[in-house]
Amino acid sequence: MTDTSFGPKGWTPARLGNLAGKTYVITGANAGAGFQAARILLSKGAKVVMLNRSAEKSAAAVKELKQEFGSSAEVSFVRMDLAEQASVRAAAEEVLKIVPRIDALICNAAIAQVPTRQLTPDGFESQLGTNHYGHFTLCSMLFDRIEQSKGRIVVVASLGYNMGLKTIRFDDMNWDESYGANTAYSQSKLAQMMFAYELQDRLAAAGRTDVEVFVCHPGSSATSLISTSGSRTMRVIWWLMTKTPMVQTAEQGSYPEVMCATEEALTEQRALYGPTGTREFVGPVGRGTLNAHAYDKKVMVRLWERSETDTGFSWSL
Repeated sequence: MTDTSFGPKGWTPARLGNLAGKTYVITGANAGAGFQAARILLSKGAKVVMLNRSAEKSAAAVKELKQEFGSSAEVSFVRMDLAEQASVRAAAEEVLKIVPRIDALICNAAIAQVPTRQLTPDGFESQLGTNHYGHFTLCSMLFDRIEQSKGRIVVVASLGYNMGLKTIRFDDMNWDESYGANTAYSQSKLAQMMFAYELQDRLAAAGRTDVEVFVCHPGSSATSLISTSGSRTMRVIWWLMTKTPMVQTAEQGSYPEVMCATEEALTEQRALYGPTGTREFVGPVGRGTLNAHAYDKKVMVRLWERSETDTGFSWSL
C-alpha cells in the first residue's frame, strides 16, 4: 500500500517549518530513533525534553546535541524509568513543574525481545510493563498539559503487533505460562496501539478535540532496540539484517514519529503511519496498513479498564 499524499519520496523533514516556541517531550531519546527525532526537532528551533532511564547516557546525548546546534539549543532531560510506575509518576510531576507547554508527547521508548521472562518492580511482565503501562500512566498525567497546548500524543508502535496472538491474553498477561520473547513483545506493542485508538474514541465521545492521537512505527531501522534487550541469537540475526536493504537508518526510522508530532496535513487518526515500501519495513513514509485486530473495540475497552486497575491511575475524560 503506497500513500502518495506526500509525493513519491514520502514525508521527509524537508516539510518542516520553523518550530521555535514549540516543545516536544520524547521518551527514550538518548539513542536510536528517539535521539534522531530530537535532532530533527532541535534543528528547526524546537525545545526538546527527553525522558530517559540513564542519566549518564542522557548527559552525553545533551552534550552531543549542544555541540551540534550550539550551547543555546533548548534540550534537557528528566530521568524516568518506564518500567517503574513510581519513577514515571515522579518524572511526570517534574515535567509539569518545568515544561509549561507540550506540543507533542512522543512515546518512543521501548524494550524488545527480552529472552527470559522478567517482572517489573510493580509485578508486570517487563515488556508490557515498560512499553504499555509506563506510557499509559505518563500520558494520563501529562494529558491536561498537552490539551492546554492543543498538542498531540504520538504512540510509536511496531509491525510486531501483527505477530504473536494478535489479541491481549487477559487471563495471563504476565505470561506465567508459555512465555515467548516475541509473543510478549507483540502483545506489548498491540496494547500500546489499542490504548491510542481507545483514547481517540474516548476523546471523541467526550467532545475533547484539542488533543490528536497518532500511531506510527519506524519500520525496520538500525537502532539499539534489539541489541540492548534481545537474546544473543536475536542480536546476531539483527546485526546480519542491518547489512541488507531491508533495514534503514535510525534517522529514517525517526521520520514517522516526527511527522506524527508535527505534520499539519495529517488528519486521519485511526491509522498507522510508517514506511510504505517493501513489506512496510522501509521506503517512503506515509499512511500504511492497519489491521483490524488493533482496534477490536471489546478488547480495547477491556484493556483500558485493566490498565486503570493495574496502574491505579483512572483517567477522567
